[in-house]
Amino acid sequence: MNTALTRRSTIASIAGPSEDDGAQSSKRWPSLAKTASYCRSTRPRLKLTGVPPAEKGKHNQAIGRSRGGRTTKIHALSDPLCRPVVLHLTPGQDADIAAAPDVLALAPPMSVLLADKGYDGDKLRGAIIRRGAKPVIPNKSNRVVIHRFNKRAYKGRNVIERCFCRLKDFRRIATRYDKLARNFLAAVHLAALVAYWLN
Repeated sequence: MNTALTRRSTIASIAGPSEDDGAQSSKRWPSLAKTASYCRSTRPRLKLTGVPPAEKGKHNQAIGRSRGGRTTKIHALSDPLCRPVVLHLTPGQDADIAAAPDVLALAPPMSVLLADKGYDGDKLRGAIIRRGAKPVIPNKSNRVVIHRFNKRAYKGRNVIERCFCRLKDFRRIATRYDKLARNFLAAVHLAALVAYWLN
């Protein structure tokens, strides 16, 4: 521990320990189809989170300027079945790692957190370890102190990409019809519920 959804947002996913970790858990999520298929938590529930209350209009729309134009980033945390369990919005120009503490605070118990290079930071790695999880995050090219990185476990990060591909099937999410961030986040939650949690 991966878009107005006009560009792919950066993302993270959670999973249990991989086969080479040797760890076993007392509880197993129902019918997991991942190599890292165990977790210490019970079945996760979708956490409703988003933009903090507006302070004189700040972040009340969660729209910012980036290379792709005016965009919003959706940060998500998913389980091994591609189901999003935490969703969070930030303006498009905000760094990925800036949203990580908010997302991590709402994360269910986990044993492994997979994330892309945008989340590579010593503070975040420390926070993940303090939660009792193992960070599987590639090292940035400019990193001085190189951390060990399990390439085999990192292959499981594709579940969050598949999660976002499914959410972008909803036109309202892909093109962001809503002006306010709270309305857009509500639409993302509804899409996630329809796509993953009501089946």
